Order: sequence, then C-alpha cells, then structure tokens
Amino acid sequence: MSTPTKPVTNDGQHALWDRLRARTSARIGLGRVGTALPLDEVLKFQFAHAAARDAVHTPLDMAALAHDLAPLPTLLLASAAPDRATYLRRPDLGRQLSAESAALITPERCDLVFVIGDGLSATAVQQHAAPLVRACLPELVGLSIGTIMLVQEARVAVGDPIGAAMGARMSIVLIGERPGLSVADSLGIYLTYAPGPGRMDSERNCISNIHGHGGLDYAAAARTLGWLVREGLKRGLTGIGLKDERPALERSSAQPPILPKP
Repeated sequence: MSTPTKPVTNDGQHALWDRLRARTSARIGLGRVGTALPLDEVLKFQFAHAAARDAVHTPLDMAALAHDLAPLPTLLLASAAPDRATYLRRPDLGRQLSAESAALITPERCDLVFVIGDGLSATAVQQHAAPLVRACLPELVGLSIGTIMLVQEARVAVGDPIGAAMGARMSIVLIGERPGLSVADSLGIYLTYAPGPGRMDSERNCISNIHGHGGLDYAAAARTLGWLVREGLKRGLTGIGLKDERPALERSSAQPPILPKP
C-alpha cells in the first residue's frame, strides 16, 4: 500500500522552481497574475526580444574590430550581399565574396587563415572576436597564420573562397550565431580543412556557444580549437571524421558538444 504524499506548500513550490531555474536559462516557473504573466517577466521577454533583433540588424563596426585586433594584420572585405536586407533574404550571397573583395586577396600559403564575419549577431563578433583570437594564438604556436579577413554580411561558407584564394591549409571562421531569447551575443567557430568551392557542412567542425555569461569561455574554446586544428592538419580532414578525443579531464565541464556543421 503506497504512502500518500504530503501536499506541497507554496514555499515548497517556490523552492522547487528556484532549483530548476538555477539549472537552465529557459523561461520556466514564471508565475502569473490572474490569467497573465507578471509584468516584470513580460518586460524581461520584451527586452530579450529587442536584444535579439538588435544583434541581427546592428552593423558590425569593422574599423573598431580591426583596431581591437591590432597589431595583427587585417583586411576588410564584403560578401556579395550588398546590404543587410539582401543578406537576410539571400543566404547564398553571404557565402560568396564581392568581386571587388575577391580581387584584394593575395596568396600567402599559410597553415591557417582566420575569417571573422558578422553573421547573424554582429553584437557577438564586436564583443568576443578579438579577445577570442588572442586566446587562440598561444594554442597555435608553430603554425603560420595569414592576414585576418574581416567580412561584412558573411555566412560560414565565405571562408571557403577566402581560404582557397589565400592558399591556406585550413580556414577558421569566427561568426555571430543566430541570437535567441536567452543569449544574443553567442559566437561560433567553424573549421574547414582544405577550404574551397564545393565544401559541404559535414566537412566542417563547429565550436559553438562562446560568450561571457554561462557559455563556453575563451580559454576553453581556444584549447578545443588548438586540438582540432592540429589533429585536423595531421589527419588531413575536418567534419564528421574528426571528433574531440581528448580525455574528459582535459575538457572544460562547461563545454558544449562539438558539432560537425553550422
């Protein structure tokens, strides 16, 4: 015969929701006022929605980013999308360079080329790209790194024509990830061995969810990048054939899965 459970008091309910909320950024246990959400939760939602919209539509300050990366050499480029509205409607144009930008690239025959694009969150790139690059450099000692390419109206695959034109063995694309209602400034890294036309998403590795409030931190992302780069160059591949095989103790406990595609 089962023992009847004791009724949960309001205090017990609050404590339960507090424990659950501490483990997720999802909007759970928000409460209600009559048939509506509490005003403060409505305002928080509206603020998060506005931040996500701003992340998508705010232009990347390329000059400021180049300044933040100095004295590392940079080159400012643009995709084939002439403006933000076209970029959002035509993802294919964001994967190509404009003819003027393509003409600016000269081969450097380097091991790696960093390509930094605004993607769907210029906010993430403006805040995190420069410090993340600096965190990555010590993990890449001994490898030649070409001029850093800064690309306006960029999609992940724009790293393919850039890497091919540079003669790089691998491209490293840093790009703003699609903002959500909990995080609007998340940055992603995409690695492609032997970049060039025709590369598929399954031939890339992704390190995602890099940001400063509950996401992957710069140091952990840099360690993962360094391992994947060296193993990718050694094995001659990236994508579904390359997994993070480091012992668990070497990984950050906050590290999200390494995805094979953007």
